[in-house]
Formats: sequence, structure tokens, C-alpha cells
Amino acid sequence: MIEMKDFSFRYASGKRNALNNLNLTIEDGDFVGIIGNSGAGKTTLTYAINGIVPHHYKGDFYGAVTVNGLDTVDSSPEQIAAHVGSVFQDVDAQMVASMVEDELLFGLENFSVPREEIEGRVAEALEQTGISALRHRDLDTLSGGQKQKVAIAAILALRPRIILLDEPTGELDPQSSEQIYSLLARLNREHGTTIIAVEQKIGLLCRYVKKLLVLEKGEVMLHGPVREVLESSGRMEESGIHVPRIVSLHKELSGLGLVHSSAPVSMDEAETMVREALQ
Repeated sequence: MIEMKDFSFRYASGKRNALNNLNLTIEDGDFVGIIGNSGAGKTTLTYAINGIVPHHYKGDFYGAVTVNGLDTVDSSPEQIAAHVGSVFQDVDAQMVASMVEDELLFGLENFSVPREEIEGRVAEALEQTGISALRHRDLDTLSGGQKQKVAIAAILALRPRIILLDEPTGELDPQSSEQIYSLLARLNREHGTTIIAVEQKIGLLCRYVKKLLVLEKGEVMLHGPVREVLESSGRMEESGIHVPRIVSLHKELSGLGLVHSSAPVSMDEAETMVREALQ
């Protein structure tokens, strides 16, 4: 479980808090999507969870953040990394090896995974992300999207209880984006892995996550089950957050009294909504 109590953080060079007075709980087995405008504090929130704040980025830290019982101030990033696998927005900065296979082996060896398990974990992670054919390729020869999949595969091979991703589909095409979120949803469903993803593609998030966390100017605007948050789409739009078109359509049809169902999160549900409105 991840808990934040009265948590605020201001970077040493910052003029205001990047995050302000957060009281937040993410339960074991949650699948949470984090959205918000640029500067809302999304990346800083991920840094607070994996210990980059305050260990690598210094500043004013108030309140408390705990991850699986570890206080992130008192625990080292290495200790936290045993619980939290992170995929960063700048994927090149995350790479430590020159070949795909070596990138996966690096983490497994550093965490002292038994030798007899390593081959199976590498093969499984590559297959899960659809990049088995890239196993012996040089990282310098890969596209941005392929590197993103390598970074995700390296984390999957470690089998952490929490996977934290900052815009994991930024370099991926729609089909690959769906593949990644389908995989994350399966890990969450079948293994109880806690997934936390910062994402700009809100429509994609809504089809897979259990909860949405909406940040605005370093504070929590909304946090709860996807459909409950989408019922407050008007509030998000007022703040300049673009909601899925099917949600905007639901708001208009509801206002006209033509539909009485909850906001749709998929095209199948949107089709049902339109059929209801036309009756």
C-alpha cells in the first residue's frame, strides 16, 4: 500500500510547491491512472513514490510518504526499488546496457535473482512485450517505441509488486499502446500487481484502469473509480483537461434527458448509449 499524509514538496529551485498537502492512499492491487495538465505535479508524484524525491531531487519535504511500510525519507532508493519498478518518461536515461538482453539481465543480476530463474524471466518478459525478436539487437538501433518496450520488459522481468510508469505509450503507436495496457491489466488482474500510470491518452486509460487520479496545480482534484471521476467531466473541462469525446457526448445527452446510464468508457458502451438516446 502507498500512503501520503499531509505531503508537500517544493524543489530547491521552485517558487511554489510542486505537490501540496496530499492525503492519498493507493491500495494493494489498484490500477490507477494519473492525469492532469502540464505542471500539475504528475511526474513529481511518481518521484515521491519511488524515492527519487527527496533522495535525488532535493527540496522542502513535508509530511510522510510510505510504500509497503517503508518511509521514503528513511529508506534508500535501492530499498524502495525492491518494491517499485519504474519506467521513466526519458527512456534513454533509464538504459544502462548496449544490448536488449543485457538490459534485462542487468536488473536481474543486481537483485540477485537465482541463476536458474533468469533465462525464463528474460524470455517471458520479452514475449509479454512482443519484442522477442529484438533480444540480441543493439539498443542504439531501436526506435523510441521499441526502447520503451525494452524498458517495460526489464521491469516485468523483476516481477515487482508495484509498477510505476510515466507516459509509457508516448513513443508507441495505437496498437502497441493497447498491447501494453492490456498486458498491465492482465498483470493487475492475474497477479495482483499494483499499477500506477501517468498518461496523456485519457481514453486509453479509461478502458483499462480501475481508478483515476486527477491533479491540478499540485493538488488532488478528483480521485476514485473511473466512472465516478468521469461524472465530474465538466469540472475537468473547466480546468482545461480534455476528456474522451464519448464522455462529452454523454454529458450533452444526459443534459437533454436522453440517457440515464453512467458515462461510457468504451466504444461498445458508447454505442449502447447512442442507441438509448435514439429510442
